[in-house]
Amino acid sequence: MTMNENKAGIYIHIPFCRQACHYCNFHFSTTLGLKEAFLGALELEIVSRKNYLQGKTIQSIYFGGGTPSVLSAKEISTLLKRINADYEVDDNAEITMEANPDDINAAYLSDVKSAGINRMSIGIQSFNDRDLLWMNRSHTGAQAAQCLDLIVQAGFDKITADLIYGIPMLSHSEWSSNIDTILSKGIGHISCYALTVEPKTALQHLIAKGKSVPVSDQHTAEQFEILQQKLSDAGFEHYEISNFAKNGQYAIHNSSYWLGNHYLGLGPSAHSYNGKTREWNMSNNALYIKSIENDGSYIETELLDVYKQMNEKIMTSLRTMWGLDINKFELQFGKAYTSILLNEMLNLTQQGLLKNDNGIVTISRHGKILADGIISDLFFTD
Repeated sequence: MTMNENKAGIYIHIPFCRQACHYCNFHFSTTLGLKEAFLGALELEIVSRKNYLQGKTIQSIYFGGGTPSVLSAKEISTLLKRINADYEVDDNAEITMEANPDDINAAYLSDVKSAGINRMSIGIQSFNDRDLLWMNRSHTGAQAAQCLDLIVQAGFDKITADLIYGIPMLSHSEWSSNIDTILSKGIGHISCYALTVEPKTALQHLIAKGKSVPVSDQHTAEQFEILQQKLSDAGFEHYEISNFAKNGQYAIHNSSYWLGNHYLGLGPSAHSYNGKTREWNMSNNALYIKSIENDGSYIETELLDVYKQMNEKIMTSLRTMWGLDINKFELQFGKAYTSILLNEMLNLTQQGLLKNDNGIVTISRHGKILADGIISDLFFTD
């Protein structure tokens, strides 16, 4: 896959959840009282931001959150109609909705599919009720398994299931069982994330108070290795650090981030990127609504200087199996910066953490568990 300068994506942040997961640091509210006002403000933002992508064709629309499945199919349809009225949307655009298993039933799936959703992303996390209770998830393991069957039966051929590894009490055999359950459903895309202790989350508070077992880096690394081996054996490509696809079922929207395509983020806390600037909306539902209704400011903008542009390219490229093309990096940023970068890469290559295959640099399988550290070591500083 390569960057397409004429294509772009739209991300829509739905900032509501039925309850708060202990590990989550995304922006959301567990109170739905502002939902109607939020949807009205979101429609206004869709219209007002239409020039940000400079007429590029929309190849993907992604409803994320939060929990987008708190929306009705009619509400989703209204938002998609608004986007189609103001943007040029590809006839074959990938339109994804994140959902929780407890929101899924056959009627709802039929309705959202009719509304235009053609890809479902399901937050499974685990099939073990003990883990789900510990994370304060709102569904059971049985609901998680059943919802995948329902989605397949509803005729969705683009499905991704999310799992979390590194949960302290999750044994390696239980982790393998979680993976096997996903594979048994015939799901073609799997996203797996290491449990991390984010600042100001309930999980951090519980660990600090001694009420929860700390997360072990060694335990996490071992489960990541199990994950890589099992999915490789099952015919999946490890195309991005956290994402695995079978038969080329890459997530178009997420891949566009890593390939450097432009995207517009709508809703509270959503981020936008056009190559030169990064913008993000305020993370406050009430103020977001009020600002839009009164033509106030709700967006912050960061100008991406050459250092930030290079770091963006390094970060996004090295997360993928397509890697960083050194020749293209040199064409964009010049020989001097490229020489510095190659020099910094030398030690990591000698350690077996990076591979340089005819000018295409990728992180080795051994290095993937250390990806964040490897990438940050290569960042330019002004």
